[in-house]
This record gives sequence, C-alpha cells and structure tokens, in this order.
Amino acid sequence: MVKETGYYDLLGVSPGASAEHIKKAYRKLALKYHPDKNPNEGDKFKLISQAYEVLSDQKKRDIYDHGGEQAIKEGGLGGGGFSSPMDIFNMFFGGGSPMQSERRGKNVVHQLSVTLEEMYNGSTRKLGLQKNVICEKCEGYGGKKGALEKCSNCKGRGVQIQVQQIGPGMIQQIQSMCHDCQGQGERFNSKDRCKNCNGHKVERKKKVLEVHIEKGMKDGQKIIFHGEGDQEPGLEPGDVIIVLDQKEHPIYQRQGDNLIMKMEIKLVEALCGFKKTICTLDDRTLIVSSPPGKVVKPSDIKFVQKEGMPLHRDPYEKGQLIIQFVVEFPENYWLPEHMLPKLEALLPARDELMTSDDMEEVDLCDIDCNSQQNTYSGRAYEEDECPRAGVQCHTQ
Repeated sequence: MVKETGYYDLLGVSPGASAEHIKKAYRKLALKYHPDKNPNEGDKFKLISQAYEVLSDQKKRDIYDHGGEQAIKEGGLGGGGFSSPMDIFNMFFGGGSPMQSERRGKNVVHQLSVTLEEMYNGSTRKLGLQKNVICEKCEGYGGKKGALEKCSNCKGRGVQIQVQQIGPGMIQQIQSMCHDCQGQGERFNSKDRCKNCNGHKVERKKKVLEVHIEKGMKDGQKIIFHGEGDQEPGLEPGDVIIVLDQKEHPIYQRQGDNLIMKMEIKLVEALCGFKKTICTLDDRTLIVSSPPGKVVKPSDIKFVQKEGMPLHRDPYEKGQLIIQFVVEFPENYWLPEHMLPKLEALLPARDELMTSDDMEEVDLCDIDCNSQQNTYSGRAYEEDECPRAGVQCHTQ
C-alpha cells in the first residue's frame, strides 16, 4: 500500500510504474527542465532529480512506498542528503550535455508572393513578422527576482490529480497540467508579476526582415533567416523560413530556366513574313522577324537564345525564350467573291476531288457549343444504357 504519491506525480507516472517507465519519464522531464534549456526552472529540475533518485533505487522506493517522504528523510536522504541533480543527470545520460539537439525552438514558415519580374531582376522585399522576444523589463524571468513561489494549486508539481469513481470500489486518477502555473510548479503573485509580459517571460514584437530575392530563384525556393524565430528563455531560437510563391504572369510562363510565351500573328504575316516586338521582363525591347517566303504555321515553335530566365547564382547565363505562334485567320467572307480566283491563283493548287454517282453530298454546319451540350445532356437521360460520343468545343 503506497502511503503517498508525490514523487510519482512529479515524474507523471503511476505508483505501479515499471523501472523502465520511470526512466523514460525522467529522461523526458530532465531534458525539458534542464538548466541549459530552462535557466529559471532549477528548483523543478532538482525536484525531478530527487524523485528519480528515490524511485530508481528499489530499496529507497520500498521505503518511500511504506513511509512516504518523511521515511526517506529519516533514512538520511533529507536536506543535503540527496545527490546533486547534475550528477544524477550526467549519470543517466553518460556525462556531457545532450541538450545541443534539443535546445532549438520551432521554425516559422512564411509564404511570400513574388512576381516573375522580381525573380528575373532580383528584388529586396521588407517583411514584417510578429514574434516572441525575451521580455526586456524582466529579462525573461517573469517577475520580481526572488519572488517566485511554489504554486499553491498543484503544490509545485506542475500537474493536478483528479480522482473519479468509475464503479463500485473502482476509482480512476486523471492527471492534467496545472492551469494556474502552466505546468511550471511555480508562479508569481499578481503584485510581483512583470507588468510588461504578465509573467509570460516573453513579449510580442514586430520584426522587419529584408528578404533578398536573387535573380533566377524559383517558385517554392526557400530563403532561411537563421535564429529569427520565436525566443524563449534558455532556448535557442528557431529559423524563419520564407517560401517563394510565384504569381501568374499575363504573358510569360516559366519552365525551369526557360520562358514560354504565345505570339499572335495574322495570316498575311504567317505567309509573307513579319517583324514583331517583345517587351522583356527587364523592360528591354526585342525585335523578332520572319523573312518573306518562310511560312509560319499554327502552333509552330521558335526560340531565342539566352533570353529566358537568369540562372540562379550565375545570372549572366540565361535560358531560352520559347515562342509558340498562334495564326489569326480572317473572318468569313472577308474578301469579295470575284477576287477569290486571284487569291487562289497565288496559293498552292488545291487537290482535285474525284466524284461518282454513288456519293452523297451534305452540308457543313457551324456548331453551337451550348445547344450541343444541352442536346446530348437530354439524350443521356433518355438513352441511359447507350453511351454516346460527344463533341468537344474549344475556345481560344
């Protein structure tokens, strides 16, 4: 029969916990409250170490279970009889400090929308972020130094134990973090609490970061500001990670280090040559041309060397500018009928059609996309068992 459970409560384990369970609980709490990580949690770290020293030794644990903390004190472990908390920690972890990998705070990730022009030319953006910083007034202590008191609600354990009856002769213990001290086991009274941070040890401030977008950076690329994350006493701040989010461009699409654009030309230009201007992302004007006699067909693709995106870290080198041509045909009946023979005489000869009496001549009709969609939709209800091919209408 366990007389009291204070040491078990400190480690967050039940009185029937195995030695392995007690070790795991101590390891987790020792890392959390180690002075390297939480300089203001020395007393909490000491209490955890004392509880582990007793419960990890089967003989001492038996004494505690039968006589409580008073029996331990009478057995010579009270007052200065306990070992040094740091000695216990080093013995458990094999010496040295394992805190290096656990002393960093969380990283903050922020998405930044950027234009293709900014990625082409390079840019500097100012970004304002709200972050936790160590309170300047109390230097991260939370209140008047020396006024920290044991939490009366949880008696310094940082946890509350509630007992519920779940059946005849059956009870259940529910352990939860103490809300009065936020699991710290200690707190300041209202008059000693820092008025600037209200005892939270940190305050919220705005930090302005200068984000340098280098030439050739890509969508989704990360820019890292080391140590600019939230601050916490005894904890090395994490990083702020900026993720670039490229906006759509009305003219250009990016494909790796290449730029792709569509260029509309008239039929006369496709057949007889043209000269066109292109405005680049750095506001230069390029002239592209096709000589007379060289036919540009619909969807033809040409490219201009070294007019694509700058290569990241090597901005004097560039990808290609890829141009996809869209040929604009004239409207119906744009030319008087009596002039069509003259045009036909200039164009390549058409193929002659051989006809016979068993052939049937039909009319070509223009398709109304909306009416066709409604027609086939109606038939789908009437002829549900019979799938039918539809007509897809594409709009340019």
